Amino acid sequence: MDKYFLDFERPLEEIYKQIQALEIVSKENPDLQAQIDLLSKKYQEKEKKLYSNLSSWEKVMVARHPERPHTSDFIKLIFDEFDELHGDRNFGDDPSIIGGLATLENISVMIIGHEKGRGTQEKLKRNFGMPQPEGYRKAKRLMLLAEKFEIPIVTFIDTSGAYPGIEGEERGQSEAIATNLAIMSDIETRLLSVVTGEGGSGGALAIGISDYSAMLENSVYSVASPEACASIVWRSSDMSKEAANAMKLCSQDLHDLKLIDEIISEPIGGAHSNHNETALAIKTSLLKNLLNLNKMNIKDILEKRYQRLTSIGK
Repeated sequence: MDKYFLDFERPLEEIYKQIQALEIVSKENPDLQAQIDLLSKKYQEKEKKLYSNLSSWEKVMVARHPERPHTSDFIKLIFDEFDELHGDRNFGDDPSIIGGLATLENISVMIIGHEKGRGTQEKLKRNFGMPQPEGYRKAKRLMLLAEKFEIPIVTFIDTSGAYPGIEGEERGQSEAIATNLAIMSDIETRLLSVVTGEGGSGGALAIGISDYSAMLENSVYSVASPEACASIVWRSSDMSKEAANAMKLCSQDLHDLKLIDEIISEPIGGAHSNHNETALAIKTSLLKNLLNLNKMNIKDILEKRYQRLTSIGK
């Protein structure tokens, strides 16, 4: 089976190809199994070493991995009885934002998340996970619905940013994002967010304000992409690696700055290497923190959220 390797994973690719070749031949020569086992062990050790010391730029690459699990994957693996809701009741539906009602161990929740899609056709349909204004207004509608019925909101963040095209601006992209920020700041229900891949600019933050925020270990969260930052600061996208290191966009950076509450560990080899294990780690975190929030009354939650937001940057 073909496997996608990132640039820094090329040493793994060489070992992987050797294993694949030997497995084909071993069908007629079982004595080769010992050599396959030795190479498999070497692969695991090399993978562990690589992933234990990733640079900021390498983490950006992992966050963008084409096989990394998306919101739709996590919905299937974590929740039950998902009932997707469509449309903003104003312009139309935006498939780059997926949302609806589900249950988490018999607790009703409203799920809202970015969806990038897989394969060319679905990626085009979902606009590569870059929402239009109607996507954010759909999210707003679902948030207000959750507030009305006192249902906690769980958001999954994975976008390079809001769609920057002319039609988005014509329909009020900035207003849609700003409105969501205002609503999430004082909405009377519990909010939990997880950055699962890329958290790009206001397009991520528009569903990112929360009472408890977590990031997957190899996800990133920033005001702009490293490429955009490099183009602005150094006038060259060739400086993207340097920009990634300077931007403090990794989970550990943001945890150290007290901008997020938790780093959720990924399997060795990244979330793309084991969707089930990653989903279980997220589910465990969501359940624990949702139960903790449920012990608090909404007045105290709102006050804590206010203090949290106003303390940023101090």
